[in-house]
Amino acid sequence: MPLPIAICLVLAALLSPPPHAEAQSREGKRTDYRVGERLPEDAKGSQGYRQIGWDDLVPKGWEPMAAFKGLDLSRLQDSDPKAQEALENARRLWDQAPAEKAMNGQKVRIAGFVVPLERRGEQVTEFLLVPYFGACIHVPPPPANQIIHVVAEKPVGNMRTMDAMWVSGTLGLDRTDTGMGVAGYRMRGEAFEPYTRPRS
Repeated sequence: MPLPIAICLVLAALLSPPPHAEAQSREGKRTDYRVGERLPEDAKGSQGYRQIGWDDLVPKGWEPMAAFKGLDLSRLQDSDPKAQEALENARRLWDQAPAEKAMNGQKVRIAGFVVPLERRGEQVTEFLLVPYFGACIHVPPPPANQIIHVVAEKPVGNMRTMDAMWVSGTLGLDRTDTGMGVAGYRMRGEAFEPYTRPRS
């Protein structure tokens, strides 16, 4: 029996599909990411910034699937009130997801996907950085501790929805409900570069 569609979308946020062949646009950017796909991490950092992964933003012991404990998801239908209740509980849990306090004030570099919030002409001034393709657009937002609200020091050109980017800046623990998702972190964005797959 298939899982309810809405629950499948939520679970997609926690899964990483296997890597597949890259397709490149004319600018050399990869363009064929799949919904739910995460970016491989690079072992090296950037001058003045500590490179981190998305797991570094999650406090030890926090469990994103707690809202589904005790439920046999394979037996739920979309019309089942228990499925709707589980989704509502998950959304509340995820919107209140705690930030990792040790990250406050850290100068970091992290790769993710862009969800523009504010523009000045053709340039982006504020955006969400999310860990997997499609988040906040094609699938529900991830937990708040997996969303960074980036405010750029200077407007950034040539940035589109779901572009894969390296973003460097100073993290804060300011929580913001942006309408596209609740961000558990705020970053003063200082440097931006298109994501490229790490060399093996």
